[in-house]
Amino acid sequence: MKKNDVKNDSRKDNNLMVKIATFIVDKRRAFYLIFALALVLCVISIPKVQVNNDISSYLPEETETRRGLTLMDDEFITYDTEKIMVTTITTETAEKLKDKLEKVDGVKEVEFENDDDHYKDSAALFTVTLSVRDDLDRELEIVNDLKAQLDGYDFYAYSDSIDDSSKQLEKEMTVILGIALVIIIAVLLFTSKSFMEVPIFLIVFGVAALLNMGTNYLLGEISFITKSVAVVLQLALAIDYAIILSHRFAEEKQTKNAYDAIVTALSKAILEISSSSLTTLAGLAALMVMQLRIGMDMGLVLCKGIICSLVTVFFIMPGLLLAFSDKIDKTTHRSFVPSIEKWCKVVIKLKNIVPYIFIAIIAVGAVLSSMSNYAFDATAEQLKKPTENSIAKRKVDEIFGTDHQLAVIVPSGDYDREAKVISLVEENPSINSALGLANTELDDDHILTEKINARETSKLMNIDYDLCCLLFQAYGAEHDEYSAIFGDVNDYEVPIIDLFMYVHEKMDLGVINLDEDQTNDINDLYDKLTDAKDQLESDNYSRIIFTYKCDIESDEAYQMLKDVRSDVEKYYDECLLVSDSVNSRDLGDSFGGDNNKINLITILALLLILMFTFRSAGVPVLLVLAIQGSVWINFSIPFLTGQRLYFLAYLVVSSIQMGATIDYAIVFTNRYLELKETMDNKQAAATALNQSFPTILTSGSILTLAGFLIGMISTNAIISALGTVLGRGTLISIVIVMMVLPQIVLLCDKFIEKTAFGKKATDKDKAAKREMSGIMFVNGRVRGHVSGFMDGVFYGLVKGDIDAKVELGNQQDLLLTESKEDNIKIDEKQEDEDNENNEEEQ
Repeated sequence: MKKNDVKNDSRKDNNLMVKIATFIVDKRRAFYLIFALALVLCVISIPKVQVNNDISSYLPEETETRRGLTLMDDEFITYDTEKIMVTTITTETAEKLKDKLEKVDGVKEVEFENDDDHYKDSAALFTVTLSVRDDLDRELEIVNDLKAQLDGYDFYAYSDSIDDSSKQLEKEMTVILGIALVIIIAVLLFTSKSFMEVPIFLIVFGVAALLNMGTNYLLGEISFITKSVAVVLQLALAIDYAIILSHRFAEEKQTKNAYDAIVTALSKAILEISSSSLTTLAGLAALMVMQLRIGMDMGLVLCKGIICSLVTVFFIMPGLLLAFSDKIDKTTHRSFVPSIEKWCKVVIKLKNIVPYIFIAIIAVGAVLSSMSNYAFDATAEQLKKPTENSIAKRKVDEIFGTDHQLAVIVPSGDYDREAKVISLVEENPSINSALGLANTELDDDHILTEKINARETSKLMNIDYDLCCLLFQAYGAEHDEYSAIFGDVNDYEVPIIDLFMYVHEKMDLGVINLDEDQTNDINDLYDKLTDAKDQLESDNYSRIIFTYKCDIESDEAYQMLKDVRSDVEKYYDECLLVSDSVNSRDLGDSFGGDNNKINLITILALLLILMFTFRSAGVPVLLVLAIQGSVWINFSIPFLTGQRLYFLAYLVVSSIQMGATIDYAIVFTNRYLELKETMDNKQAAATALNQSFPTILTSGSILTLAGFLIGMISTNAIISALGTVLGRGTLISIVIVMMVLPQIVLLCDKFIEKTAFGKKATDKDKAAKREMSGIMFVNGRVRGHVSGFMDGVFYGLVKGDIDAKVELGNQQDLLLTESKEDNIKIDEKQEDEDNENNEEEQ
């Protein structure tokens, strides 16, 4: 491509951006109306967004946990339970309390026996089964009624199935968002140049947040994790976009009226802001490739949030800046951000020491982070602020021991095999108890699935023997078992549960007529049998519930799962195991692959984006290395402190930290590469660091404080871990950018120059071609656009924009005044031929 063609393309791009910006500013009232309508729809939609509180539901469909949970939802009925431990009472009092609790409306059953499993150390443990399902508000109401019956007693109540954490989390996030807004306002007041900018920022943030929250309705449902952190992270990640446009507007207003300034500022900011958002979007989009589908959920919502912020900044903020331009001018104040020139000098002086220490640290960090012990069960995390539920569970575990459930699902229809499985599995030392139809007692002498003949049935049901014989013959005929008809009927046996269900069916049809007492007995027994079958047997599958005492993520638990599977497979060709331990195992299996995919995609995407941004192969490598080093350091800390890190915190934060905080490195590097054209490298690095500090301080401090705030306040282990690790990671990235990156860039300057590609500028090009804005003193020949085309020797002041070739005269200096405060003096040498031409013209 010819040199003139490149210039023309650049001008065309610039003209296109100006046209787009002009259209947006001219049609600002129409955009106000569009956004107002969108906001109304979003406000209506926000309460309708469904929130999923079950992280296991995001497991891949092929995992055993997901298949088992889906099957249980389709085939069985599961009632929620509440465990209540009452301390310092006698067994007699406990029996009375049991009767009292059973009378509470909504209670299906209260389990309590005078044995070590239910009474120990003067404490009674009640397991209360609720008759209400899939109605959290009603379930919580029943639990409150149960607690009211225990007024005056010392008790602890908790539930693994009745989860009101979403309501608690919603309250916490409201508090967190409120404090985050205070922090954002404080930071903006500290770093902005006008007090009026802050309300404009808040309006823009609020509109963007509401748009993202409302459009979640289009996704059907979102996870409780995404809902909790999306708004705070959206504000923290996208705050730069509004700041960039505001600063551009302030610069342009020095030489233009408000309308022209906002058009020019927006035309320049569109590409700048869009480019800045790409790295953040790349990091968030990498979450979507996770095998665990919660990554898709979080990545999609957060990416959508970034896009909502971009759209709001582009289409709403220009009109606001224009409308409040006068008030922005009136409330202008000096920047409170201090100069860090001394720090910059110290950083430059240590350039031959710190980078090598940093390389050693990240090498160690890479190794230690890979050795961290990750948790896959949220309840295994040590909560910083324990909830009432977790405290009660810990108290119960201290007296009665840890108790977890394991559901084994097998094909139905063979009670003998079920009984053998139960008997064999119960021999496992890790198993506490078992519950299935094949071991459920009808009375002290009979099991529900036990087979009995006509004579035994006559005694059990108190029915005439001849009637029982006819009943057995009819049953055999309907089930194609003709031995009951043609042989001795007493040799024909039927499982009790099947026989009772059959008798009840014939009673409803009027085939069998019993007296009132017998009818009532059959009806009562039928209700119990139906309830048991609904929970433990379907047409296709049987469910056996075991309880085990080992820790969820222990080697003992995983070995127990292997042993149970081996025992079951001795009698069944297929089975499914569902428990917290199985869930943790499945999450652990997906973690390794997800981790590798996210890291690879994030790094490749960032390298590609930075390569086109800087037109260099070396710069992207250095920036990615610096931020990846901060990620490794961040995740080596749990290993050094002996803490277990929730796996999702690693997956999510490593992606966000890489995608978002690399912007800080980009800000510094951009300024450095620009300044080193007119300064020596050390001076350029120090100046670039000083100039980048306000931007990095604004964005970085908000993201850091927001993360730590979430970590400190949230009682949810997952949310708390996400916040803490994100805040710590952002802080580490800031330190590395402000201390180590300038030294790395200086040491690798030759590497950067050699790996640059595209058209390499000559010394003359570097010196001559300028894009300037402000009040300028020009002494020399000017060829180009200076508020109109000029070609000749010019001596004097220009107030406006320069996009021209400036060949300086004898003084060989150009004085730029971009503002009333800042002067930049550029001293350059021109080639001999240019100087001779200038002297002849003068």
